[in-house]
Amino acid sequence: MSGSELSDVEYAFVLNASEIDILPGVRGDLEEPLASGPAADLAPILLALVDRGMVEVCRYIPWTAPDGATGYQPGPPIPREDLADVLAVAEEWEYPDDFEWLGRLTLVLAESNERGLGPCCPTASRTS
Repeated sequence: MSGSELSDVEYAFVLNASEIDILPGVRGDLEEPLASGPAADLAPILLALVDRGMVEVCRYIPWTAPDGATGYQPGPPIPREDLADVLAVAEEWEYPDDFEWLGRLTLVLAESNERGLGPCCPTASRTS
């Protein structure tokens, strides 16, 4: 597999990163058994994409628009040395019961990858 070819599972993570989606959102783009599988099955796949410089994992932080409207934006990437422990927490992979996204994990395209692997960019191909 070349650097621009992604498995269907990897593509699901990159797709969600291009959408700046909350981490549990990736499950909706996965097939069983991974869609409902444990974090221990998903974390190594995500960590490999981080190590390849394709995606970053952040937490949502407060944001205020120029017009004063409030919302969320991705904060700084979680340091790689902390990421395995963070991803080992099963609750991080589930939607919060209160639907509050502040402080929740989100996926974003790595700065080095922003032009290369979004769902609208033809340079990424999927493999089965």
